[in-house]
Amino acid sequence: MTIHRKMWSDKLTAISLTVIAMVAFLGICAPWFAPHSPEQVHMELRYASPSWQYLLGNDHLGRCVLSRLIYGIRPSVLWVLAALLVSLSFGGILGILAGYFRGKTDQMIMRVCDIMLSFPGYVMSLAVVGILGPGIQNILIAFVIMKWAWFARVIRTSVMQFAEADYVRFAKAIGVGNAVIIWKHILPVALPDIAVISSSAFGTMILQISGLSFLGLGIQAPHAEWGMMLNEARGVMFSRPELMLAPGLAIVIVVSAVNFCSDALQAALDPKLQKNTRKPLRGQGLFPAKPKGEEVA
Repeated sequence: MTIHRKMWSDKLTAISLTVIAMVAFLGICAPWFAPHSPEQVHMELRYASPSWQYLLGNDHLGRCVLSRLIYGIRPSVLWVLAALLVSLSFGGILGILAGYFRGKTDQMIMRVCDIMLSFPGYVMSLAVVGILGPGIQNILIAFVIMKWAWFARVIRTSVMQFAEADYVRFAKAIGVGNAVIIWKHILPVALPDIAVISSSAFGTMILQISGLSFLGLGIQAPHAEWGMMLNEARGVMFSRPELMLAPGLAIVIVVSAVNFCSDALQAALDPKLQKNTRKPLRGQGLFPAKPKGEEVA
């Protein structure tokens, strides 16, 4: 059974994959699904209750909460995914080079990683945002600066397990180039580990960008973002709790779906975590052994 069949066979994982795909589709096609402009102000509808025209009501400026929730997918999920791919590509290349060539190359790259990883992630993000200023672009830059070293170290450890394998040594002995060996022999076996760590980091980055936007350091008004929507609604959290409930549930649902998919992917790729599907033999488990003398002649 292939990996994608194993993941789709589990109901919780299938639901999580469906949720992620639907959210990404809504974010990409936001202009077609959002009923109103997310930045259009209607002060006469300030804190209006949900209606057929505005299904989730209106915020403190009379803007459509549902439209802002849909447009908030782009910075909260899609832009984070773009930053993840950039940091994964940069860190992955350095990690593969360090794990394959070792020696001085490994020492130089790992010393830089040690320096970057000596700072806590949020402290590094706040430092970058403090230097460059608030804004979604600066937060994404902070994510790339913060995450690439972690990816490089983890991928380097994975590559080192295969760099001294017999088939790699044989390829070197017959004169195959290092670039070809990395592309055909190292990268395919390291991809499962890369997929698992990138999927687990995706949910963390979504929470981080929402937290920074909640503090006012992320995307700035009038653009929509889930963390900023929470910040704007905290003043009426007791009188209008649904204004915080909508973006809060969106963050919880998406991050939970990503984490479920990450766990399922790790279980599908790691044989040690796969469930033993063999039927118990007679004399083990639910089938007691037949006593002697019951065998049919």
